[in-house]
Amino acid sequence: MNLLTVIVLGALLLCAVATSIAKDLLVSVVIFMAYSLLMSILWILLQSPDLAITEAAVGAGVTGILFFITLKKLHAIKVRNNEEKDR
Repeated sequence: MNLLTVIVLGALLLCAVATSIAKDLLVSVVIFMAYSLLMSILWILLQSPDLAITEAAVGAGVTGILFFITLKKLHAIKVRNNEEKDR
């Protein structure tokens, strides 16, 4: 096993633990997206580019967007309008 694979596996473990212990939901979603991108890098290292593209598109892309939409609907993400910024 080469050094880069071990580093990516360690980062995957770190992201998995950080996602589960993060207090803020938005932070959890961003860490989950980083996990998916690291997983796609691991698939590339394992010489499986089709799974890497799928993981990047679905794991980080579509799932991340769906999580952001869900957080917005739950009002976990607050949007400031221009009047609040000027105060």
